[in-house]
Amino acid sequence: MEVARVFDATAVGYDPARRRLVPCFDDFYGTATEVTVPVLRAALAAGRTPRVLDLGAGTGLLSALLAAAVPEARLTLVDAAPKMLAVAAERFTSDDVPHRVVLADLADPLPAGRYDAVVSALAIHHLDDAGKRDLYRRVAAALGPGGVFVNAEQVAGPTPELDRRYHQVWLAQVAALGSDAAEIAAAEQRMTYDRPAPVDEQCRWLTEAGLVDVDCFFKSWRFAVFGGHAPTRVDPP
Repeated sequence: MEVARVFDATAVGYDPARRRLVPCFDDFYGTATEVTVPVLRAALAAGRTPRVLDLGAGTGLLSALLAAAVPEARLTLVDAAPKMLAVAAERFTSDDVPHRVVLADLADPLPAGRYDAVVSALAIHHLDDAGKRDLYRRVAAALGPGGVFVNAEQVAGPTPELDRRYHQVWLAQVAALGSDAAEIAAAEQRMTYDRPAPVDEQCRWLTEAGLVDVDCFFKSWRFAVFGGHAPTRVDPP
């Protein structure tokens, strides 16, 4: 897959560049963690080992934040870029974090099982809209009762004018944070593979997929954190 090849080429220096290329880095990843962690802790309180599925996990940046907050969590990281997954595997092996890596595309079947949390960061926007909707349906089916889906994502503006404004703001912000012309050009080249969708449309697709309490939990221009929960199973009286 061409997108995987492009990201493999950035694997070694990927994480350090995130703080420049994602200007709202702390709030963005922090919100994704904040939304996910209570569900993992609830699994622990119920006597279960929390299970996390990270889609398009890349170098494992988001999973690492979750593992730091809930060390008992078991991580499954899926990505189509083998060099990115190798960086993730080295990270978690050296930190003695229980994990497995799965080399697969987001259009492939999800790893079998039920998960307390399915998360993703800056990956699903590589799918077209039909692919996103299909993935959201599969995510909903992979969640256990009360499980959470959190997507920390790059989104499109709701109108072409706003989308152009998103990009203008991003250019100004990343330059102010120290991205040079070469780094910005490389990022823009990777963006040619992007297929972002507006956040309100994606929230509607999550609801259609069967999730509840769907919301956008954080948004700063093109960066948004949104998701929802699987219904809690209610046993008949």
